[in-house]
Amino acid sequence: MSRSRNIQAVLIDLSGTLHVENQATPGAVEALQRLRATDLKLKFVTNTTKESRRFLFDRLRQLGFKIDLDEIFTSLSAACDLIKREKLKPMLIVDDAALEDFGDVSRFEGKPDSVVVGLAPEKFNRPCLNEALRLLLDGARLIAIHEGRYYKTSSGLSLGPGPFVKLLEYAAGVKATVIGKPNAEFFQAALKSLAILDPHSAVMIGDDVRDDVGGAQQLNMAGYLVRTGKYRVGDELKIEPKPFKIVDNFASAVDNLIDSL
Repeated sequence: MSRSRNIQAVLIDLSGTLHVENQATPGAVEALQRLRATDLKLKFVTNTTKESRRFLFDRLRQLGFKIDLDEIFTSLSAACDLIKREKLKPMLIVDDAALEDFGDVSRFEGKPDSVVVGLAPEKFNRPCLNEALRLLLDGARLIAIHEGRYYKTSSGLSLGPGPFVKLLEYAAGVKATVIGKPNAEFFQAALKSLAILDPHSAVMIGDDVRDDVGGAQQLNMAGYLVRTGKYRVGDELKIEPKPFKIVDNFASAVDNLIDSL
């Protein structure tokens, strides 16, 4: 890494990078401890929408990661902020385990004026999607918490919310507002929470070449693509510019980063 970057902060993806479901990636727990021994500021940025920030925090702590709740910045929180700011009445297509992050906005009277889509496998069925379609055709707004194509589970790659967002866009003839990665505002908000004003002084480590690495590099951050989680051979060829670094896993990314300081 060029010393001219003067790296001050590291944004770290969670699912697929630090862990896959209930298993940490190789050496990740120890690598995070090494990274904390530096002066770098850390933020864990995730598009995970299948569980609330508290659920995710508990999972990470159980896996051995030393992490504070306020270090986790989620697309769920960003979506909730948008809903409150614009006083929306949403139909929430999110997993029940994620509802607590929406607080009072998940309970209102009257017809919804928006459809908010996260990762909710149990709700991606015809009755639920048809209800969403009818609302959109009547003028409701479509909001995608993110548009991930797929994600890694212990049984293999599984469909993310992105294909279902595209289904609704196509059927209703609308365009979704996207909240999470690779949205530039999402990355900027995460950096702002660390008092980092210049993205050039930050690094992003993730397994999604488009949402993690591509999105970060559009803001002039250095992107580390890890070969864990959803990574597939050749992913590094899908974006331009190419990832700053391609490494085996989070532990390798940390070692490379520390060596460059």
